[in-house]
Amino acid sequence: MINIDKRNVMKRVLVIGGGFAGLEAVIFLKKYNYDVTLVSDRDYFFIYPTSIWIPTREKEFDEICIDLHELQRVHGFKLIVDALTYIDAKENSYTLASGEILSSFDHVILAMGASKLKHDGIEHTLSICSNPEQSLKLRDALDALVEKQSGKICFGFGGNLKDSSSVRGGPAFELLFNTHNLLKKKGIRDNFELSFFAPMSEPGARMGEKALKMMDDFCKRLAIKQYFGKKIKSFKEDAIIFEDGSKLDSDLTMFIAAGSGHEVVQGSGLPTNEAGFVKIDDYCRVIFDDEEMPKNIYAIGDIAALSGPAWRAKQGHLAELMAKNVAFNISQIDKGEASLKSYKEHINILCLMDSGDGASLIYRDDKRAFMIPLPIIGHYMKKLWGVYARLSKLGKIPRMFGM
Repeated sequence: MINIDKRNVMKRVLVIGGGFAGLEAVIFLKKYNYDVTLVSDRDYFFIYPTSIWIPTREKEFDEICIDLHELQRVHGFKLIVDALTYIDAKENSYTLASGEILSSFDHVILAMGASKLKHDGIEHTLSICSNPEQSLKLRDALDALVEKQSGKICFGFGGNLKDSSSVRGGPAFELLFNTHNLLKKKGIRDNFELSFFAPMSEPGARMGEKALKMMDDFCKRLAIKQYFGKKIKSFKEDAIIFEDGSKLDSDLTMFIAAGSGHEVVQGSGLPTNEAGFVKIDDYCRVIFDDEEMPKNIYAIGDIAALSGPAWRAKQGHLAELMAKNVAFNISQIDKGEASLKSYKEHINILCLMDSGDGASLIYRDDKRAFMIPLPIIGHYMKKLWGVYARLSKLGKIPRMFGM
């Protein structure tokens, strides 16, 4: 239960970033009666986990979006649709593309996500985890190959040696399996060569040994070729070039580059780890070495440098947990209370990996790791989650306990 403090109504909080972390922070800060301003570089919230169905035409783009203006009306926050271009951490000021400078907030929450590592020839690839519009380009490219009724399609993801938590491979597997299922339904699967590639020798190992073996068996059963442990040199219009001199021919390459520190953070004065992610403490407060720097800046979601086990991963549910904790912590600090909530005890891997004709429930924490196949029903469970995500954020249905 949230205890509303009427004193908070005059306190102003700036949240930058309209993704899972930013929107969740806004919603919960409003529950604590804060005056909240959200800055987002697009005017809609994008439900990334269900965007895997846009390329296969199982979902339309608009079904994956929620208008931020509608969310603004529901939750009562202020909204600025503009891009952040510069941060001056020392002055605690934030410059937007329009030239407007935001400052003098009681608290600031950075939730802009991450940038992506730049690979040579990356423009020859499309990603399901990049700008939302790329899902439409993937759809059109897949349509063209279906019309041609043959082709070579490659799916893969990259790594970041400086911070492994920024690697996101699940959606690549999901889109691969959904594409296989689509081609099978159309009776043309045998005309296509589907391949999966990654620079690490055991992609998906963070999910646990059982899940890793099941994924390998799944790929072999579906006749999906695997190219693992081969570092990527560059991408061409019709191929992936590896550092060992070999290449993988491709008519369509879907590649998820690993995350790196947000480009606006560079030169901002914010403390970062080696990979460029903002350093935070257990309570998501930005850690400055200089005592004179602001003490009211927080970082949550993909922009933050996570501490924890080697298998830790940046996922939407953890971003939302960090957001709820920060809203609680801010309210506690403003009341002079010392009891704060840490994100570390909640680090786990949790996903419902869809295949188009089913799904697998994957979970891992410090004590256990498992993968449960859910043929047929799992696909509809994920679809139902997408409906729940939309309606609950719009306040049309209550949230499930703990969410």
